[in-house]
Amino acid sequence: MTTVPQPRRPVMFRGARTRAGVGLSGREALLLMIPALLPVLVLSIAPLARGIYLGFTDSRAGLGVPTHFIGIDNFRALVHDSLFVNSFKIGLIWAGSVTAIQFVLALGLALLLSQPLHGRWLARSLALVPWAMPSVLVAIMWKLFFQPQAGILNEALYRAHLPGSNIDWLSDFSWALPAVILVGVWMGMPQTTVALLAGVQSISDDLHEAAATDGASAWQRFRTITLPQLRPVIIAVTTLDLIWNFNSFGVVWVLTQGGPGHATELPMLFAYNEAFKYGQFGYASALGDAMVVVISCFLVLWLWGRLKETSR
Repeated sequence: MTTVPQPRRPVMFRGARTRAGVGLSGREALLLMIPALLPVLVLSIAPLARGIYLGFTDSRAGLGVPTHFIGIDNFRALVHDSLFVNSFKIGLIWAGSVTAIQFVLALGLALLLSQPLHGRWLARSLALVPWAMPSVLVAIMWKLFFQPQAGILNEALYRAHLPGSNIDWLSDFSWALPAVILVGVWMGMPQTTVALLAGVQSISDDLHEAAATDGASAWQRFRTITLPQLRPVIIAVTTLDLIWNFNSFGVVWVLTQGGPGHATELPMLFAYNEAFKYGQFGYASALGDAMVVVISCFLVLWLWGRLKETSR
């Protein structure tokens, strides 16, 4: 009787079975994560902790200036600081307006770009142009657009014999904030459009076809099918946009630097001026701590919405 040779089992070194079958041990996994966690710790967590601590001190600019722990005195001063309260209101108006307007426009654009139109690929590419441009370059471009003497806007109004051709849009108390909001909407539309377009394309066509067969109108299909299916995407994108817009700095700084007369001074601009213009690092850090609390509230709302959606 002939014996069939058995295949030789591969030589397995000590610990190889654990790595291949069960997985890495906790200590080995931690060692492998250190290279990725170290930059996060040094560049994100440590500065955040340092900034939170400075909010409870009287830290000021200068070499050899002593720093003392003063508790919540900075936060008491913030509550009674009319400029801070004004900047916080402007920040909420700015973030809410930009987020709401760009969501409505991006939703309409996403629905349009999801249709089988001629040249749709070109329209989708052009919709991403604001996203591909540096924010400072965008601000300079819009500043030239709003320029009162030779700007495109005033020139068009003048040639069309319409009122407003003499308005200095970025220096007028009534028009500075709306003008900055317009720029914020234009900059934020691409990423919102892309997210909503991906959500629209993930909706099954069978749902719309069945509803159309039952006699549902386009508005009824949008209200009963498209919006409910897009709810997770809407919650995510609006929350992240709200956080991003509330933290805006560069565009508004280049356009108006918070003027005229604090009319466009967002909280981040207020903190920047307190820290690097007046040297009040502790007071500016307290404002940063307040911003962290507000952003944490936004994140909690987003996580709550996500958990509510996944539990259904």
